[in-house]
Amino acid sequence: MEAMKVPNHIAMILDGNRRWAKKQGKNVLEGHRAGAINIRKLITYLHQKGVHTITIWIFSTENWNRESMQVRGLMTLFQEFAGAYLSEAMQNGARIVHLGRKDRIPAGLRKKFEEFEEKTAHLTAHCLNIAMDYGGRDEVVRAVQKMLRQGTAPDAVTEDRFNNFLDTAGQKYPEPDIVIRTGGERRMSGFLIWQGVYAEYFFPEKLLPELTTDDLDAILEEYAQRDRRFGK
Repeated sequence: MEAMKVPNHIAMILDGNRRWAKKQGKNVLEGHRAGAINIRKLITYLHQKGVHTITIWIFSTENWNRESMQVRGLMTLFQEFAGAYLSEAMQNGARIVHLGRKDRIPAGLRKKFEEFEEKTAHLTAHCLNIAMDYGGRDEVVRAVQKMLRQGTAPDAVTEDRFNNFLDTAGQKYPEPDIVIRTGGERRMSGFLIWQGVYAEYFFPEKLLPELTTDDLDAILEEYAQRDRRFGK
C-alpha cells in the first residue's frame, strides 16, 4: 500500500477560544488558556506525524483593538506558555521563528522570542512559526520597505527575490501546503497572503479547544486525496 502523502507545512488560524469560553460559562482568558493547552498537544502530534513546519497565528495586527485588559491578559498568557515551550521545542529539534512585528510586543515577551530564535536557530528537524502581531498586508509592506532601504532596483524585483524579504525568508518550507481555520469561519483575514497562494484550505466547525488529533487525521486524509495542480 502506498504511504499517505504528508504535508511539509501546516498553518493554522487559531479561532474560537472566546466562543468556547462563553459556551462553558467561563471567562475569555480561560478560553484562551484552553486553546493554548490544546494547540501545544496538536503541534506535538503533527510533528510526530512527520509535518516539518507548523505556523500558528496567535495574535493579529488588528487584535490590539480589543479591550485593553483582555490584551494584557493575553500577553501574560503568551509569555507563560512561551517559557514552558522552549525546552520542549529544543528536545524535538524544532526551530522557533517569530512572524510579525516586533516593535509593539511587550519587552518581556519580545525578549522571549529573541531568546527562542537564538537558541533554536541551529535546529533543523522541525520549524514552528509563531505569528504574533502579524498581518499579511503588514508583512508585504514591511518586505517592500526592506527592499527599498536596500536600494533594490525595480527591474531587479522578482518573486524569488521578494521571498527573501518576508518573515519566512530562508525557511525550508515557507509556503504552507494546508491552512486550517478552526471555529467554522470561512475567511483568511490576510493570513500568509503571499505564501499561501497554493495552499489547500480546511475550515473545521470545531472551536480550537475542541479540535482533536482525530480531526487532524481526517484533514490529512482528505489532503492526501486532493489533486494539487499549482495552476497547471
